[in-house]
Amino acid sequence: MSENTPDPKKAPGPSGVEPSGAEPSGVDLARVALRAAKEQARARGDAARQKKQARRGGLRSGAHADGRDPMALGSAINRLITERGWEAPAAVGGVMGRWPQIVGDDLANHCVPEKYDEDERVLTVECDSTAWATQLRLLAPQLVARLNEDLGHGTVKLIKVHGPAGPARRFGRLRAPGSTGPGDTYG
Repeated sequence: MSENTPDPKKAPGPSGVEPSGAEPSGVDLARVALRAAKEQARARGDAARQKKQARRGGLRSGAHADGRDPMALGSAINRLITERGWEAPAAVGGVMGRWPQIVGDDLANHCVPEKYDEDERVLTVECDSTAWATQLRLLAPQLVARLNEDLGHGTVKLIKVHGPAGPARRFGRLRAPGSTGPGDTYG
């Protein structure tokens, strides 16, 4: 007998348990032969399908929908965001785009969100005057609550407010081009 053909003397009975010493009946032998023939046909079919796919240049999508079919751009982007775990940064990016609707037009005209630190959950906002920076610092707790209501609890824990930057420091009337100040001669 070949390796793939089961031994009819060791064939399991109708209940799936091998008979102990009893001769298998014709029905049991037919079941065993049918099972072996199906397995061989399945193996031949798989081999033929693999050969055909290799000749055609790999796997291709057929008449039925599967994972290789084209999808809409929005669906592809949502899938990518979910797979990579970018839900929170994408939501915060949406907040930065909707900043005037969230904080109001007056505040949005003078204060702009700069960046969001995902690890510390801190939103950094730049203001164009110290008066607006002070105003935003006073409104920060309410703004954090509104952002967390929109984005999900705990997304923003703190808002750092930066006022306008002062002028660059220059030491003395004369400066050498490319120098960083009085300390660059010691290095």
